[in-house]
Amino acid sequence: MNKITRYLRHIVYLEDAVDRAAASASIKKNIAFRGPNVIILACAILIASVGLNVNSIPVIIGAMLISPVMGPIVGFGLGLGTNDTELLKNAAKNFAIMVAISIIVASVYFVVTPLRLSNPTELLARTRPTIYDVLIALFGGVAGMMEFSRKERGTVISGVAIATALMPPLCTIGFGIASLNPSYIFGAAYLFLINSFFIALSTFLVVKFLGFESVATDDFHRKRNPRVVAVVLVLMLVPSIISAIGTIRDNNFTTSAERFIQNNKTIGATYIFDHDINLSGRTPTLDIYLAGEALDYTAKQVLLKNALSYGLHSDQIIFHEEAAVQTINKNELIRDLNEHYLKTIQDLNQTITELQVELARYKGAEKAAEKAAADSAKTKQ
Repeated sequence: MNKITRYLRHIVYLEDAVDRAAASASIKKNIAFRGPNVIILACAILIASVGLNVNSIPVIIGAMLISPVMGPIVGFGLGLGTNDTELLKNAAKNFAIMVAISIIVASVYFVVTPLRLSNPTELLARTRPTIYDVLIALFGGVAGMMEFSRKERGTVISGVAIATALMPPLCTIGFGIASLNPSYIFGAAYLFLINSFFIALSTFLVVKFLGFESVATDDFHRKRNPRVVAVVLVLMLVPSIISAIGTIRDNNFTTSAERFIQNNKTIGATYIFDHDINLSGRTPTLDIYLAGEALDYTAKQVLLKNALSYGLHSDQIIFHEEAAVQTINKNELIRDLNEHYLKTIQDLNQTITELQVELARYKGAEKAAEKAAADSAKTKQ
């Protein structure tokens, strides 16, 4: 047991790999927003805004990689951990400058861009922060501060910038301002604040864990910062936990509704030809669109009882029977079903044909490349 303990201590031993002085100097150097940093930030915000506008994930990732937004946030965490009041003030000032520049640039872009928003769900995803965003920011911040502190730097900071996603919420705030939509503004602002606070918190914890030297010498300043952190922690966590509960509820409802629809496509001479899941209200609902014969009261009650076994309550299901009729000939129903499924099969066959053409084109290009390589080899001989 002693051997295992010694081996584990050897694995997690950090002292030889940590350079506290260099880490502090590097963080302080990256706090200021002036000169090149301002131009880089503006370009990164524009790139991220275009990426969100056209729903291009690689473009958004590229913007997060070149953005310098983490500098003041990590600096604030270092100031908290070392009780450095001047560093805290400097980091807070540059954080405000960074946020102002980002929001102004994003707002101007979304006001003047001729491009229509291709996928609003990508922006909506930045307006509902949850406890999962807290965990990502917290552990991402720990990894980032460990990277700043070690003697041999790697590529961890780039990964942290992508994982914590600080840029998209700022762009979403700009979109909310440009479109005069308060829900986008406040939701994205809260997500950005969560990410920023928990990156700063994780920096604070790592600074304490690694034993960075404190600037303040009196007990008042030593005890004040942890208390401030605790209060803000509660204020940030409670709404995100409530939001997470809502996200879990919506996800469970969506999964149950899809399973219910899949297993109840046909009810006698009636069939479900479409459905819609609505999660925007206080209670999620499932709209069911019926065709064939209209369901009588008894058939509806049987279907609702079946839905209850999937966790769906009767007040969450809304029937739409505009396409259904009171009576229908079975042959007509079979004909309609055949036409529906025949159309589906034709669409699938069309997709298969297109894929076969692409595959043949790829194989032809591959053979041409092999032939060219062989000819080249013969020529060299």
